[in-house]
Amino acid sequence: MKVTTFGIKVWRWLSLVLVIGALVWTYSVFPQTVAVDFSDNGLAEKYLEKEHIFYIVMALFLLNNVLITGLARHIPNVDPMHLPILNKKVWAQHREELNEHLINWLYCLVAVINTIIGMSLFALATINSQQYKLDVFDFSWLYYAGLGLMIIVFLLPLRLLWTPAPEDKL
Repeated sequence: MKVTTFGIKVWRWLSLVLVIGALVWTYSVFPQTVAVDFSDNGLAEKYLEKEHIFYIVMALFLLNNVLITGLARHIPNVDPMHLPILNKKVWAQHREELNEHLINWLYCLVAVINTIIGMSLFALATINSQQYKLDVFDFSWLYYAGLGLMIIVFLLPLRLLWTPAPEDKL
């Protein structure tokens, strides 16, 4: 197992723990109605019941982890000629490496989505807390961090533009 494969698998499992922990903790500290939309001056405009937030996040979590992980499990069964990649014939000869790249990419996507959901839950709980006096603008970095993570994840398949290096050249 390569270091990147191991790192992505560890990140995916830690992100699962992050989302589950964040969901349980935030559900216990949320007020009955939670501010979820804010105006330009930082005042709450829209509220949701905490049960609705729980069910929405749980649905996103299950869809993310079941559908994308299920798709990753079926990658080895797909004919490489039907995959949307360049140099299909060359990659078909290096099927094991192709499978590893695609599966790692899908697992990384799962980990990024889980990480964004977990951090967003913690930010939402802090904003709605009576104990901390932080407003919505203190968490503007979360948008840019999530956007940066998503950009990085969608740049990872660019590796498939280059053909794999033959074993004798390594």
